Amino acid sequence: MSTRRKTVDAFGGLMPKGSLARRLVLRLLPAALLLLAADLAVTWLIARNKTWHWELEDIFWVMTAGQVVLVVLFAMVLVSGVRSGLSGVNRLSRDIRERSVDDLHPLDASGMPTELVPLVTHFNDLLVRLDDAMQSQRRFIGHAAHQLRTPLSGLKLESELMLARELPQDVRERAERIKTVTDRMIRLGQQLLVLARVDDSSRPKDSFVRTDLSEWVCDSGAQWIPAARAKHIDVQLTVPEAPVWVDMDPLLMEELLGNLMDNALRYGEGASTIRLHVGANPPTLLVEDDGPGVAQEDAQRVFDAFYRSAKANAQGSGLGLAIVREIARAHGAWWGLASRPEFPGTRISIVFPGPRIGAKLTR
Repeated sequence: MSTRRKTVDAFGGLMPKGSLARRLVLRLLPAALLLLAADLAVTWLIARNKTWHWELEDIFWVMTAGQVVLVVLFAMVLVSGVRSGLSGVNRLSRDIRERSVDDLHPLDASGMPTELVPLVTHFNDLLVRLDDAMQSQRRFIGHAAHQLRTPLSGLKLESELMLARELPQDVRERAERIKTVTDRMIRLGQQLLVLARVDDSSRPKDSFVRTDLSEWVCDSGAQWIPAARAKHIDVQLTVPEAPVWVDMDPLLMEELLGNLMDNALRYGEGASTIRLHVGANPPTLLVEDDGPGVAQEDAQRVFDAFYRSAKANAQGSGLGLAIVREIARAHGAWWGLASRPEFPGTRISIVFPGPRIGAKLTR
C-alpha cells in the first residue's frame, strides 16, 4: 500500500493535476497502447501464419508500411493533444489581444495548464500595481485641480474688483493680464477634472442615460449661438426628424460639445459658419466650420494632450480635443478629423455605437 502511495505521489510530483504534461500523457497513452497492440498483432499474425509464403523482402516492406502508418497516426494524435492542451493559452492570448489599452483587470487563469498559472498570477500582480500607480496619478491630478480652483477664483474676483475702479492705465493693463491668466488657469483646472472623471476606472458608463441625440444637440448647440454671433459667425443645426437614440452621460457630452464649439470659435479664424449635423445610421455628431482648417502635419496630433500647433494664434492649453477624445472613448465612440484639401475647413466626427443599455455588450 505504501509503495502504491509513493508511486502516486511521485507521478503527481512530476505531472501535477491540470498540468500540460499530464494532459498530454493521458491523451497520448491510450492511443500509443492501441497502436502498439495493433503493431504486435500484425507481427504475430505474420509470424504464426504458415500457410502464407512470405519472402523476407515482402515482410520488410509490410513492416515498413505498418510503421509509417503508426508514426503518422501517432503524430496526428500528438498534434491533437498539444492543441487541446494549449487551448487555454490560445484563449488567454485572444483575451489580451481584444482588450482595450485602459483595461487593467486581472486575467482569468481558469483552464490554464499549471505550468503557466504562476506566469499569469505574476502578470496579474503587475497589472494591479500598474493600475494602482495610474489611479494615484489621476487622483493627484483631480485633487490638485480641485485645490487650485478656490484660490484662482479668489484671484479672479480680486482682479475684477480692481478693474471696476478707476485705475491708471498701466495698472489696468496689469490687472487685465492677471484676469486673463486666471481665467486660463481656471479653465485648465476644469479640464483636468473632466479628464480625471472620464477615466474608465471611474465607471462613467454607470451614469449613461438613453437620449435623443438630435434633441440634445438642438438644446445644447443653441446655447452657443450668442458667443458665435459675437464673433459674427452663424450656427446651423441639421438633425433628422426621427429620434437618434444613444446612451450617454449628459454632463460629459456637454463638455465634449463645449470643447468642439470653443475650438471652432477660437481657432476658426475667418470662419463665417459653424454647422452641427446629426446623422442617424450610425448615430453621428459632426461639428464643421469653414475656417482655415488644420495643417496635415498637425492633424494626427491635435487630439494629444497639451499639444499646440506652432501655427495657432489663439491662446489655449492644448487639452480641448484631448478631452473630446477621452469622452468619445468613454462612450465607445469613434472620433476623426477632416480638413483641407479633403474638406473646406475643419470637420470633427463623433460616431456612436448606438444604444446598448441592458444588452450586456462591451464597447
